[in-house]
Amino acid sequence: MNKAIALVGAPSNVGIRPYDDGRLRGLNLAPAALRARGLAARLHAGDLGDVTPPGYVDFTRPPGRVRNESVLVSYSRDIGARVAHALLNERFVVLLGGDCSIVLGGLLGARTASNSRLGLVYVDGHADFATPGESVTGSAASMCAALAIGRGDSALARLADIPLVNGSDLAILGRRDDADGNIYGQAALHAAGVLDIPAVTVRSRGTAAAAAATLERLSGVSRIWIHVDADVLDPSVMPAVDSPEPSGLFVDELVSLLRPLVHDPRAVGLELTIYDPNLDCLGTCAETLVSVLEQTLAGRDQ
Repeated sequence: MNKAIALVGAPSNVGIRPYDDGRLRGLNLAPAALRARGLAARLHAGDLGDVTPPGYVDFTRPPGRVRNESVLVSYSRDIGARVAHALLNERFVVLLGGDCSIVLGGLLGARTASNSRLGLVYVDGHADFATPGESVTGSAASMCAALAIGRGDSALARLADIPLVNGSDLAILGRRDDADGNIYGQAALHAAGVLDIPAVTVRSRGTAAAAAATLERLSGVSRIWIHVDADVLDPSVMPAVDSPEPSGLFVDELVSLLRPLVHDPRAVGLELTIYDPNLDCLGTCAETLVSVLEQTLAGRDQ
């Protein structure tokens, strides 16, 4: 039987660099904008409220380090505690960001609730696999898949005694960042044992085959956490993101990719990131994302 759904908000922009003029990005507004579209009712979900983020510290990047590293460690632990509470009460968590770094708190919560082998499905337009030394921005959001497997010299890569996820238990689906050089750490994916299925391959194989390959790779894990970055969608349907890339997935493709993943009995949570309401004056992108979640999770509460 499927578990009831619990919403948790993580309204953070602390894991992503400010605009060049120093203004903070509006990702912290996303959970409220999605809730305003009736998300809880449409998912038949309980709402556990927001995990309040810390203030932004590193407007200037510390050389070779992650921006806001120490406060992100604390925030990841706070998110982890809220997620673990929901999981221990037999809920399927929908974690609403915020920037991509909140995935670390989600994973930490999943590990805390059950100290067993954990798989991460990373559905994103970018690999987010840079180390602090490789990242050109210092944003944790550009490194969080790497940090999840313990790659990189950062306290965020050591949130638990062992990496949150093994490299071979990480699947990255939908990226289309090869034209960006290696700024997202793409060159290291193969050596780390990551299952890498770029958007072009998702489309050529079909979403069902991509989802099946992912679940086959994760056959040895006990729990699965699913990260979804709104920029995996094509900018024609999802312009309200900070790093849009051309040739992304369309709504029906994303839903058909995600449904087999969230309905796998080992799936414990899904996290949504990088939607910026400041770039969505008509609210059409918020409605698109709520519809994606509604279609993807339909039946999970039965």
